[in-house]
Amino acid sequence: MDDLLEEWEKKKNQNFKKNKIFLKKLKSKNKKEIDRVSSEIHEQVFEKIDCLNCANCCKGLGPRLSKTDIKRMAKFLKMKESQFEAEYLTIDEDQDYVMQSMPCPFLLEDNYCSIYEARPKACREYPHTDMDHFASKPNLHAQNTLTCPAAFHVVERMKKLMEP
Repeated sequence: MDDLLEEWEKKKNQNFKKNKIFLKKLKSKNKKEIDRVSSEIHEQVFEKIDCLNCANCCKGLGPRLSKTDIKRMAKFLKMKESQFEAEYLTIDEDQDYVMQSMPCPFLLEDNYCSIYEARPKACREYPHTDMDHFASKPNLHAQNTLTCPAAFHVVERMKKLMEP
């Protein structure tokens, strides 16, 4: 585990451009095969990486929140939606609801999420490395390699398997 985090820390910036180029090339490959491979590698990587040792996503990436997310989170916290929005959210330049501050106000000192059962969809799906249509989001995956050690290792393993 520590080896994977150390490798990510050392290589994330130097591999970024190569990863971005590789991910863009995936658009021309068999989409079903890409999804199968990414999902398989995702499972392998997450057997070795524990998000609780990192929580970079919770410390630095604010998820875009849907009305459904807001409703679920407010209900979990036993708050009115309007009260939840006023206390925790702001509207960004794209007119999306996001957290007012980072790290996430629901991140605990031990990297656990105090609203885990009600967390937003974006948090549930992050780092999106097991999503359908993996190849359709090369910029997202490339950017995530800078924040998430697991995303980095998924892309690195995909490069080893799929590059000539």
